[in-house]
Amino acid sequence: MPDPPADQFALQDRVNHDRYGLGRVIGVEDDVAVLVDFGTGRKRILTPCAKLFKL
Repeated sequence: MPDPPADQFALQDRVNHDRYGLGRVIGVEDDVAVLVDFGTGRKRILTPCAKLFKL
C-alpha cells in the first residue's frame, strides 16, 4: 500500500511539530522545506517530515 500524500504547506498555515510544538508557516521552499515560526524560534524543516502536521 503506498504512503499517503505528504501535507502541502502554504504561508500562514498553522502546524504542529512533535518536538517544537505549535507554529505558523512563514516560508515555503517548493517541496523541499518549510520555514516555521514556533514563537520561541524559527526552524527550517525539510519536507516531507513525519513529525510536522498541518492543523
